[in-house]
Amino acid sequence: MVKNLFFVGIIVSASGLIGPPFALAAGLVFGLMVAHHPFHSESRGLSKFLLQASVVCLGFGMNLREVVHAGRSGFVYTAISITFALGLGVLLGKMLQVGKTQSLLISVGTAICGGSAIAAMGPVLEANEEEMAVSLGTVFVLNSIALLLFPFIGWSLHLSQTQFGLWAALAIHDTSSVVGAGARYGATALAVGTTVKLARALWIVPLTIATAMLKKSKAKVQWPWFILYFCAAAVLASYVPKYLPGTVGIFGALNRLGRSGLTVVLFLIGTGITRNTLRQVGTRPLIQGVALWIVVASLSLWAIHAGWIAL
Repeated sequence: MVKNLFFVGIIVSASGLIGPPFALAAGLVFGLMVAHHPFHSESRGLSKFLLQASVVCLGFGMNLREVVHAGRSGFVYTAISITFALGLGVLLGKMLQVGKTQSLLISVGTAICGGSAIAAMGPVLEANEEEMAVSLGTVFVLNSIALLLFPFIGWSLHLSQTQFGLWAALAIHDTSSVVGAGARYGATALAVGTTVKLARALWIVPLTIATAMLKKSKAKVQWPWFILYFCAAAVLASYVPKYLPGTVGIFGALNRLGRSGLTVVLFLIGTGITRNTLRQVGTRPLIQGVALWIVVASLSLWAIHAGWIAL
């Protein structure tokens, strides 16, 4: 019965009958209600692959000029926000007496791109299974809240689609939830949010390499190749239709496939937040994650709303 519900959730999420927030909510209900997830490890692996493949497919719906413009501007904003978030996160971790490795993983996950950054930094920091689980659990819980909450805040403050996409990219942890929130807000918000978020994700590489050098770690650095493929997809979508008009329909279908895939990803992420995950997180790491997230989200929203940050 439980296995059937899991597969039904995937099918319904992929069908387009429900949007990203509802897919995430359905996944959360499944994860919290079921005592034992029948495909816990498989679900994690599938969500990682599907996220990257879906982001690449979204590139077929992007205009290269917009991608370059948003990415160039976003790279500067993300550099500033990442430096600030890392510094504040480490300080909060010391104040709350959170374990050093756990504190740094939560800070990196908040500063860069959630679970992907934690997965990349974990081996370099020689994090154990419990530290990884707690850090991932903290980020995933807050990530889920952001997807459901951010669009309502954006509508309440009458943010433009460009403003909202920029805010989501700077303040929401995972790429999947940035895309989900952006898609709910509008097409421009989706394009801006996805592009700036990927510019933010690029910082995984220099940060991981620098950390590995400082710790003299021999762990292999995980390169986010899917970002390069996303840019390649945007190049194809921007220039190929001029010479082969028939490809417009193909690229449009791939873009829709990417959106459906991300909806499935959100369902899978939701199913991974179980009662055991919440118990493992604990109070202090959760307080650190919540406090850091609130400060980053509030300051970035204020700067965008005041016009200090703009594309």
